[in-house]
Amino acid sequence: MAYPWEKPIKDREELKPIIRSMGLQGHVCLFLGIVFAILGIVAGAMNASLGLSSTGWLLLAIAVFVASMPAWLTFLWARRLLGIEPKK
Repeated sequence: MAYPWEKPIKDREELKPIIRSMGLQGHVCLFLGIVFAILGIVAGAMNASLGLSSTGWLLLAIAVFVASMPAWLTFLWARRLLGIEPKK
């Protein structure tokens, strides 16, 4: 799939795959971030390491949340363009 910023959008039908793929990427990163945060909280409460220390899991959750920002911003950008562009 081509990146949405590589060429101008010509019609509304080009935006639908962008919305679908970026929304999926955003949801996957959100789910992974929540799972990593829960693992960090559980590891901290048990005072044990579940593969990583509790701080490691929480830092990994923060990194995944930050990595999901471009997907969510592209998703919102495409939804806004889909909403304001007049139908032809």
